[in-house]
Amino acid sequence: MTSDPTGQPRPARPLDGIVIADLSRVLAGPYATMLLADMGAEVIKVEGPGGDDTRSWMPPVRPDGVSTYYSAINRNKRSVVLDFKDPDDLTVVHALTTRADIVVENFKPGGLTRFGLDYESVRERNEAVIYCSISGFGTAEGASLPGYDLIVQAMSGLMSLTGDPDGSPYRAGISVFDVMAGLHSTIGILAALRHRDATGEGQHIETNLMSSAMSGLVNQTSAYVAGGVTPHRMGNAHPSLFPYEPLPTADKDLIVTAGNDAQFRRLVEVLGIAEVADDPRFASNADRTANREQLRPLLIERLRTQPAQHWFERLNAVGVPNGPINTIAQGVEYARELGLDPVVQVGPEGHAIPGVRNPITFSTLTPRYELPPPALGEHSDEIRAWLSATATTSEEQ
Repeated sequence: MTSDPTGQPRPARPLDGIVIADLSRVLAGPYATMLLADMGAEVIKVEGPGGDDTRSWMPPVRPDGVSTYYSAINRNKRSVVLDFKDPDDLTVVHALTTRADIVVENFKPGGLTRFGLDYESVRERNEAVIYCSISGFGTAEGASLPGYDLIVQAMSGLMSLTGDPDGSPYRAGISVFDVMAGLHSTIGILAALRHRDATGEGQHIETNLMSSAMSGLVNQTSAYVAGGVTPHRMGNAHPSLFPYEPLPTADKDLIVTAGNDAQFRRLVEVLGIAEVADDPRFASNADRTANREQLRPLLIERLRTQPAQHWFERLNAVGVPNGPINTIAQGVEYARELGLDPVVQVGPEGHAIPGVRNPITFSTLTPRYELPPPALGEHSDEIRAWLSATATTSEEQ
């Protein structure tokens, strides 16, 4: 199979020639495999007759009626419909996992064993396979727990940190631990590929949302495990820094941060209250954090004299980090203004759809945006024919 749907030669990419059997669905697994596909891997998305759940997660939808959620994480893939309960289809899945360099799955732990698609079974057919299993809570005592991001946000402690101190806990605005687990899976797969290149040895990688949460909560989990402190909700405030939160201006809130003494001194100089930097109550970050209730009104009094854009320009000019609270639309447009080109066209001219650019840039390589997210089973015939030809070639050899 050629990765370029036009059949034209294309630049070499890091994962050219790597075949991934993607048995995952929803978010963590598909996000990981999309990132790998962007870097050149051939990703074959195996779907049941009903398709990936996110195909029906709408609104919002694209103009052609396709879920934007599904579109966000499934470019550069080919879709084949295979029913594991059908003996003929299961034979095709076995052939695919035998041919694949990498298998990614996020079924409930143990759920693929009866189909001969668990790691041990696949390894018997494909000794060098890199097999990545993604779960919600691991394969030990948490194996039976459903792996939904919202549940992990609750049970990891994240929601205890999110929201107004006097209000209810809130979830993050995205499935943050699904995304983290997808990223951790990608890192593990790439490391396993490097190991296989050096030794010829395959690998079973296991990631789970709960472990990603423990790692991804960084300073908050460290506060407990290293300091014996249980963090709590502080709204938009930071437990270890001040100022590091939204503050009101003449027209709207502005995020203002001063991560060190030099930044704080420049902040108060721009605000016209330079003497505050020499006040013993605010001399160091620890002092400012301890006395934030005395410092905050002094900053707000000055910030309220001008609109947010005025302070944004003045503070940026002297290197004090700050920024307005944008909508998603404003955020995308600001990324455009910065020259980050956040939107790419995925697919050949006339059939391309907009997507969000892969965040990684290389000095000599270019991520690909060749295949729009596939329709359900769009490449079933192509993939079956390819596997049949591969099997015939192997027998002849």
